[in-house]
Amino acid sequence: MSLETTENSNRVIITILGKDQIGIIAWLTGRLAEKSINVLDLSQTIIQGFFTMIMIVDVSQSTASLVELTEQLQKEGAQRGLKVNVQHEDVFHFMHRI
Repeated sequence: MSLETTENSNRVIITILGKDQIGIIAWLTGRLAEKSINVLDLSQTIIQGFFTMIMIVDVSQSTASLVELTEQLQKEGAQRGLKVNVQHEDVFHFMHRI
């Protein structure tokens, strides 16, 4: 089952926040690769020991639904002490309009 969106965009925004630790990006990109999800852009920084990241991914070839992806990343992220948010690009734009 591929990611299904009601909009034209195949892009999803993933954000992560938590204590910095080894392997966060490796963990996330590994999970995305397993589901044939391509990373389009990534910005990450560490501020006083806290890891923050925003990633834009292309889900057009994904082998997982958006719900499945979100649940897996949030569950595994919580086990690592990370807050993970996954949302379709159109929802992100709508929420952040002026």
